[in-house]
Amino acid sequence: MNASTRVLSRRELNRATLQRQQLLRRESGPVAELIERLVGMQAQAPLAAYVALWSRLEGFDPAELSALMLERRVVRASLLRSTIHLVTAEDCLMMWPLMYPVADRGLRGAFGKQLAGADIDALVAFGTDLMSREPYSRSRLRDVLGERWPDRDANAMAYAVSYLAGTVQVTPRGVWGETGPAALQTIESWLGRAPITDPSIDDLVLRYLAAFGPASVADVQMWSGLTRLREVVDRLRPGLRGYADEDGRELFDVPDGPVPDADTPAPIRFLPEFDNLLLSHADRRRVNPAKRTVPLPPGNGAAMGTVLIDGDYAADWRHHRGADASLRVTTHAPVPAAVRDAIEAEAIALLGLIGSKETPVVVTS
Repeated sequence: MNASTRVLSRRELNRATLQRQQLLRRESGPVAELIERLVGMQAQAPLAAYVALWSRLEGFDPAELSALMLERRVVRASLLRSTIHLVTAEDCLMMWPLMYPVADRGLRGAFGKQLAGADIDALVAFGTDLMSREPYSRSRLRDVLGERWPDRDANAMAYAVSYLAGTVQVTPRGVWGETGPAALQTIESWLGRAPITDPSIDDLVLRYLAAFGPASVADVQMWSGLTRLREVVDRLRPGLRGYADEDGRELFDVPDGPVPDADTPAPIRFLPEFDNLLLSHADRRRVNPAKRTVPLPPGNGAAMGTVLIDGDYAADWRHHRGADASLRVTTHAPVPAAVRDAIEAEAIALLGLIGSKETPVVVTS
């Protein structure tokens, strides 16, 4: 860092990220366009992305996303960090070849001992052939692979195929108002096109910076799961804008990346349990200054998550159904009456998506 490098405060980084994530002000526009601009949305919980999009898009209609999924223009696939993300079909075809090393490393870390000595290539080829014809759940894969290689760990083999074959989770799973098993089919058979053979990692890094920057090399690596990205950023450096954070870490940004004033108002926003806003930086203090753990609870999503207060993760929410239905918000510290009123108003609006606006809202600390 040289003497002329602009140092960005935590709040400036917060506001820059919120603006790029479309969380300072809802905007109108096509769902697929926003998903692409954000380079995918965390979707491990199948319905979580509906809440994430509702918080970002004016007049969001869940039927629009459902239609995109049923038309196979948007898919849920294991990509960034080897976790399931909602991406456009084009991005799925581009990202899978880049994310393959992440999947391979994750598999070997989790199941290396169980798969020692196995012919992984033959195993994945066999599984790929199965899933190119029809969807398979992991349990069904386990049964078929166990019959084919009875002396091997069937569970580890099923994970090997699901990690390395390049798959999507097929509909109706992830479609609003529908249910379905977590069934996998190959990307190529589901989309009718093969993944891109030589995608650009440079372009992917630039898109990350546009959606999450300014950011460090470690941030890009945390978001993607990839390693050794310093050489990529160094290659891009002449065309990037440089900053530093308050700890002196070097940050990079696209030339036209907005950095709003630190005092820019940030409204109350409800996020799903595993929104990428909270997960896509090595230093997460820009939105999570208390460094709270963000758990991934079981379930389909759209029932619980986190709340941004003045731009920071400062509360949790949960929608209870049944006879004692309520939407409960627990703030991490007491809040002024005006903030409580704003939380209640946003909660009632959220209930228009996930339940009934007549459901009581309870805010506690």
